[in-house]
Amino acid sequence: MKRRDFLKTGSKAAAALAGFTIIPSAVLGKSMGYVAPSDKVNVAGIGIGNRGGEILKALHGTGLANIVALCDADMGAPHTVDLMEKFPNAPRFQDFRRMFDRASGSFDAVCVGTPDFSHFPVTMLSMAMGKHVFVEKPMARTFYEVELMTEAAKRHNVVTQMGNQGHSQANYFQFKTWVEAGIIKDVTSVVAHMNGRRRWHGWDPAITRFPEGEPVPDTLDWDGWLSQAQIRDYHRDFINGQWRCWYDFGMGALGDWGAHIIDTVHRFLDLGLPYEVDPIRLDGHNNFFFPMATTLDFKFPARGNKPPMTITWYDGLNNFPELPEGHVGSELDPDIPPPSDGELQPTQLNPGKIIYSKDLTFQGGSHGSTLSIIPSEKHEEMLSSLPEVPESPSDHFENFLLGCKGEEECRSSFEIAGPLSQVFCLGVLAQRLGTKIVFDRDTKQIINNPTANELLFGPMPRRGWEEFYTL
Repeated sequence: MKRRDFLKTGSKAAAALAGFTIIPSAVLGKSMGYVAPSDKVNVAGIGIGNRGGEILKALHGTGLANIVALCDADMGAPHTVDLMEKFPNAPRFQDFRRMFDRASGSFDAVCVGTPDFSHFPVTMLSMAMGKHVFVEKPMARTFYEVELMTEAAKRHNVVTQMGNQGHSQANYFQFKTWVEAGIIKDVTSVVAHMNGRRRWHGWDPAITRFPEGEPVPDTLDWDGWLSQAQIRDYHRDFINGQWRCWYDFGMGALGDWGAHIIDTVHRFLDLGLPYEVDPIRLDGHNNFFFPMATTLDFKFPARGNKPPMTITWYDGLNNFPELPEGHVGSELDPDIPPPSDGELQPTQLNPGKIIYSKDLTFQGGSHGSTLSIIPSEKHEEMLSSLPEVPESPSDHFENFLLGCKGEEECRSSFEIAGPLSQVFCLGVLAQRLGTKIVFDRDTKQIINNPTANELLFGPMPRRGWEEFYTL
């Protein structure tokens, strides 16, 4: 069924399409470590440059996926050529809507590696057409878009995974095990820090308008790149990762790194949504791009027998938290993918977290890095009583593909990743408006600021893109 025909038929067609299954792996093939091409998940990549391309390579590298279609608004640019050469037989498209019109019958799942703001329309159409979805973090740019994506995943009965890969690594299994064993309990405060250089550091925060437009590169469909976002003139500082800098397109340091630092805290301490987000520090605040340094307090209520707790987020080159006695520098996880503009820059304090509970203090890094009890003497004292932590049965990409095949449950499905992404959406609103946000967790409304409440939805989508909010 073509996309246009599908959109005309409405929810009945969606329900019909959502029921497909993929043939399970042959027992003999699995036992010999071989998966026949016909038994692999057929994957289409939308957003194939930079990080999107790395994810497609990782999915293909599992041996469980065929890459059968490629789509990018800048198809043929230097950052997309690598994938085009790696999968020369995959049909190529510059508009994901046309890809669905012409090739939707050829793939079972979609990998979404577009900028943060355009995750939403691609993912919504994919799910409505019955496709499983792997989408980079954070899920979307606005609170309401995340809400719609989470609801749609349930409605269309598809498998979903957000790309915070540490959720399938040692950090996930250790945190889960230590909570279940009562090692991590009665947590009242968490400090999360990311003090590396960001793309907008060095820009002038006295900005009063967007930069002057430039000629659009020959390879780029600028209108398609903008998707549902408001019209802006093209500028080189809007593409190839620079979109992270702007409120219109990205989620700043919080959206980029929060999912790799506080994901297990959020998941296993049952945090849900905060009732208040308070901007403590916003250096270089302006209406266009993210502050040079940010400190945010996220306040969460008691949850059952768990006490109220606060997550304090720090970013900025010289915006360091106070470190507890016994804290030692965390190593960078070797599996952290490099940014598209070069290598991860060294910093005085590597990204990570400090967890304060009633009896113990823990420190950890980001992504898959594990926790340690501090001071080290305390860790050594408890070592013999610490529970054994199971190894991960699959990495994040295998986990998604096995989820598509019905053999595993995805660890960062939208049901789990949605509320985490919404925490970041609320934090970005506090950054953008420079004001405290009071949030009603029951009604999911901001009750102290009408402008902030309107921005839970964001600006109205451009004409022609409204349909994606009704799928």
